Amino acid sequence: MIADERRLLDDIAVAAREAGEAILELVRRGFEVERKQDLSPVTEADRAAELIILAALAKAAPGVPVVAEEEVAAGRIPATGDLYFLVDPLDGTKEFIRGGDDYTVNIGLISEGAPLLGVVFTPARGTVHAGLVGEGAWIEDGDGRRPIETRERGEAITAVASKSHFNQPTADYLAEAVGECDYTAIGSSLKFCIVAEGKADIYPRLSPTSEWDTAAGHAVLLAAGGRVDGPDGQPLHYGKRAFLNRGFVATSGWRAPAIGPFLEPFSGGGDVPEGV
Repeated sequence: MIADERRLLDDIAVAAREAGEAILELVRRGFEVERKQDLSPVTEADRAAELIILAALAKAAPGVPVVAEEEVAAGRIPATGDLYFLVDPLDGTKEFIRGGDDYTVNIGLISEGAPLLGVVFTPARGTVHAGLVGEGAWIEDGDGRRPIETRERGEAITAVASKSHFNQPTADYLAEAVGECDYTAIGSSLKFCIVAEGKADIYPRLSPTSEWDTAAGHAVLLAAGGRVDGPDGQPLHYGKRAFLNRGFVATSGWRAPAIGPFLEPFSGGGDVPEGV
């Protein structure tokens, strides 16, 4: 159990900022790009940020297991119970390498298979999105900290989707199941945050992601009044085999058509997904 969840959320926000500063320092200094066994890109920034987060979480929530992307890639996977962290130290690595600014640091806490709280920090923009499910969500930027919440669905729907992973099933789902809507391409977990801020209505993902890609943004969106459903139309849960999401649809709170009928066949093997 976590005695003070609000304080923990603030501690995690500080850790995410520190990790982000380490990433920005490496941007200024320059960094090498490597390839993991699955051929996905990884940089010194990913590893440096993760080490900072692991140390911070060990201090803020001692004894709570941490499943972190680069630790998993190295074969270091802790046993998890009902309470554990999911960490993606640098989501949107492809955008980061290309010099984009919509990459994020992600720390989420899972309780009994569902997100409890999470922080998404965008280093290049200096923006924190955070949320505690049942208590609310907030954004912190140059104008200070203020609450955020999703908007009601109107007649005109705005969708956000991945820059790097937009595929034909996603296009088919939006056209056939959701209907005519505006569409904006955004990298990383910021898509959850855009819906949480009330700037969009739906974020569909019809290709695999890892659970550490989604946990933090999922928590922020739930705390802001949104929802995230799996392929069967039921709430997306965590603790799945290989920490893998087959797909999901996130909305500002309304139940979207299930994505299951639009998904391509998936065996569960192959490469590790590359972010959201």
